[in-house]
Amino acid sequence: MRIGIVSDIHGNMAGLLRAVELMGEVDELLCLGDSIYDYRFSNEVVGWLRDNQIPTIQGNHEWVFLGPQGVRARNAEWVDQELVGWLETQPLRLELERHGHRILMVHSTPWEPQGEYVLPGSNDLKRFGEADADIVLYGHTHQQVAERVGDVLVVNPGSAGDARDSRNGRQLSCALLDLAAGETRLIDYTV
Repeated sequence: MRIGIVSDIHGNMAGLLRAVELMGEVDELLCLGDSIYDYRFSNEVVGWLRDNQIPTIQGNHEWVFLGPQGVRARNAEWVDQELVGWLETQPLRLELERHGHRILMVHSTPWEPQGEYVLPGSNDLKRFGEADADIVLYGHTHQQVAERVGDVLVVNPGSAGDARDSRNGRQLSCALLDLAAGETRLIDYTV
């Protein structure tokens, strides 16, 4: 089973479509949150995720947009309210069982309070090994991670929409997880 992973799209439809193209054929695509950017809703990205039935979680940009401070942005006349409603129903975390593996999808961390930036090389990265899962997928930092922490494989695909990782030349990125082969491939690209 091949699983494509995107995160932090931030309304960049071209970046999302390029990631999908570069991954090739996948059995499933997962989105780790921040499909939108602050108060700028993307009908195009959110509609694509919904229409393609992509398992999606909320990130910190959704929390802001859907919270009290996002009322004005949500009510802009060009914002598709049906898509806002769909985004609002997406969970903050999602647990999946795929090909005998327990997968936990979170935007920032599996522990509370959420929102911490766990960068590659951070001491807090070892805390992901405490998760009750075989694989933890997270985003938020826009920086790639693919490493085993104890018995847990931890993967951060970077960002499919807003490149900030100096380690890959500030390119957009996504990840491909091959559960049968036990391999993770990080894919860098530009649009």
